[in-house]
Amino acid sequence: MNSFSKYVIGFTGVIVVLIYGQSILVPFIFALLLWFTIRVFSSISKKLPFYGKFVPYNLQKTISAVLVFSILYFFSKIILSSFNSIIDSHHDYDQNLSNLIVLINEKFQIDLESYIKNQSSEISLTGFAEMLFDAVSNIISSTLMIIIYTIFIFIEEKYFNEKLNQFLSESGSNYKGLDNTLNKIEKSVTKYLGIKTLSSLLTGTLSFIVFYFCDLNFAIFWAFLIFLLNFIPTIGSLLATLFPVAFSLLQFGEFTTASIILIIVSAIQIIIGNFIEPRWMGNSMNISPLISILSLMFWGLIWGTTGMIISVPFTVVVIIILSEIESTRPLAILLSEKGDISEKDHS
Repeated sequence: MNSFSKYVIGFTGVIVVLIYGQSILVPFIFALLLWFTIRVFSSISKKLPFYGKFVPYNLQKTISAVLVFSILYFFSKIILSSFNSIIDSHHDYDQNLSNLIVLINEKFQIDLESYIKNQSSEISLTGFAEMLFDAVSNIISSTLMIIIYTIFIFIEEKYFNEKLNQFLSESGSNYKGLDNTLNKIEKSVTKYLGIKTLSSLLTGTLSFIVFYFCDLNFAIFWAFLIFLLNFIPTIGSLLATLFPVAFSLLQFGEFTTASIILIIVSAIQIIIGNFIEPRWMGNSMNISPLISILSLMFWGLIWGTTGMIISVPFTVVVIIILSEIESTRPLAILLSEKGDISEKDHS
């Protein structure tokens, strides 16, 4: 069997595992991301006067974990409350929707009302309720799995390096080389998550200010949705802008306010996404723009929205691993942004 056949079989095997192991792997990956987040909080807290010096490290991690989970719980409550309010108040926008349909019919000569009625007749309320129930059940079960995984990752963390060292010593492998690779991965992923969170938070905050002054209902909900969707490369910012714009059309029943929101929020997305964030990132990601898009499509096809969110950090990990293996370094060079896979790119 030649090398090409081995690569094809190996790649096919990985795809099969990713597809059929999704229910196990996705919560585990989110648990790893949560673990990274808690470690970032811990590293920041260590720099605080007195706190880092006098509070034991394990207690610092516990406090950071409680803080992260509390933030997630707080925002989850806001999202669920806002979502329920939107569902409960949808009848308030019926008149504006009718006005919009008439306006679009007159302006663009489109029989939108007949189209909506035809589509509505095909929608099963029972089917929608079952789909919603399944989605909520999956979210709850995944959340529990993520919490369980995160707890056991922290338990394992204490002895992981020691066990890895002993394992590699027994197998005759180089521990220092693997340890350096793991450090590169941790630095790159931690930096990506930190900067992406900061830029998404800035985008969401500025968008909230725009929504507030435009008197858009559920401004916090739409701002938080922008924060979340900005973790999806390229198309996330587009979707994040369109949702509040569409809702503003329903709320106000005219195009002026929606146009203002569209222009200002788009400008915020463009400035932060194309100028500020790349400046903060520097060369730490080192991914070809084409590979970034292909990665987004690939992981989105396999794992949906979850795959889109993790596509960039996952591809970074793959490039780092490929760059550390002599036989796969040429492939890492092709996947990188400028062909430079030296140490400085991951610092």
